[in-house]
Amino acid sequence: MWIRHFRNRSGIMNHDVSTLLLQFTRGTTPLRHVYFASAASPPPDIAWQVGFPRLEIVLNGEITDLSFTLTENDVLFIPAGGWNCPQWLTPVTTLSILFGKQQLGFSIQHWDGTQLQNLAKQHVARRGPRVGSFLLQALNETLMQPQDNHTPRLIVTSLLGHCADLLGSQIQTASRSQALFEAIRDHIDSHSAEALNRESVAKAFYISPNYLSHLFNKSSALGFNEYLNHIRLEKAKALLKGYDMKVKEVARTCGFTDSNYFCRLFRKNTDRSPSEYRRQYHSQLLMTK
Repeated sequence: MWIRHFRNRSGIMNHDVSTLLLQFTRGTTPLRHVYFASAASPPPDIAWQVGFPRLEIVLNGEITDLSFTLTENDVLFIPAGGWNCPQWLTPVTTLSILFGKQQLGFSIQHWDGTQLQNLAKQHVARRGPRVGSFLLQALNETLMQPQDNHTPRLIVTSLLGHCADLLGSQIQTASRSQALFEAIRDHIDSHSAEALNRESVAKAFYISPNYLSHLFNKSSALGFNEYLNHIRLEKAKALLKGYDMKVKEVARTCGFTDSNYFCRLFRKNTDRSPSEYRRQYHSQLLMTK
């Protein structure tokens, strides 16, 4: 998976793959010419060759590729097993899309005249209806009609629209996942004094305990149990500082049914017992007065 970079018509660099795809599919930046890379004859040693189909789109500048030259908004289609041999003679920015079996890989790259820079990388799972596969098949069939450029351009535009849809779906899924995680965390914060566990919280949000653990692993530096204990201990610290409650009462008020476990966990996290923590806090408070 790779990608490359470009400057839009206003002169502003844009490294966002979704934005670039939408500009092509909505006609803001229409594609010019679709070229087809060779799948015949042994490739040169410096050729790029993979087992999956690829699209190379010139966003800015010019690329020479053996028998043809691609300029801004030109597209090169490389079928599975095919190869291309780009030569960067002047500064150029490209968007590359690799259509893997299970995911799409996007890459924006820029050749500044001396070195090649990766400006952005992104991937998204290939799921849902096999729209992309059918479009790639149609694009392969247009290889038989090299004189027709209108049809390949329409197919490539549709293919880029499909890619944009997949990226948009991924963003929405991530957003929903984050919103769910925030709601779960708020629930734990509000009900930490209750008998919470992984199963009861998962049931409250109609998800599986394993998915709950997945959300914490994905969105937090702490696991579920670690986060629950962290919230309870922070509330225990506040009670120890502000109230003359017995340690057992503090433990029970914060959701710990076993005061001995509470004391062990408190010492592990603060290097002090609850009583020592309270005494040290009040002694420091007196010194500042």
